[in-house]
Amino acid sequence: MTRKDIIVDRRKIRYFVLLLVAYGFTTSAAFASELRIVYVDVVRVIEEAPQGKIALRKLEAEFKPRYDERVEIQNKIKQMEDELEKDTTAMKASERRTKERELLSHKRNLRRATQEFREDYNLRRNEELASLQKTVYKAIVAIAKKNNYDLVLHEGTVYASKKIDITELVLENLGKK
Repeated sequence: MTRKDIIVDRRKIRYFVLLLVAYGFTTSAAFASELRIVYVDVVRVIEEAPQGKIALRKLEAEFKPRYDERVEIQNKIKQMEDELEKDTTAMKASERRTKERELLSHKRNLRRATQEFREDYNLRRNEELASLQKTVYKAIVAIAKKNNYDLVLHEGTVYASKKIDITELVLENLGKK
């Protein structure tokens, strides 16, 4: 989060507080007491939601063959390094240079494969996370509408008592899907 984002978040919070104060002055005490505000720990929901665990297993299964391939290349490089180190005195200079070039080529290929692996994995992880966030958002909105909540707070909340925390309710709801 950048400094600019923090300033924007502070402005939003100040605006919200001022709005609530102004609203409180213009409405009756009875209506203000009926205002239903709840809190959801969205980070916890995303971490603990069954859909998130399923998505993680799906990613692991999808990327396991490529991961295993990289491990195999690493083992081959280690073996080549050991052979080169052990046989360096018995080899001709031209043979040693050829082996060193081959080893260097394998290391470059491994670096390239590792970078591609990370990029592809991160892309897919972000796709799955976006999908999970949409699911969580829909569950929170459905619970809020069903229970007639006026306001649902999440990230950026400084304090929320257990009395208004509906995180468990959201997790239960996601578990049923």
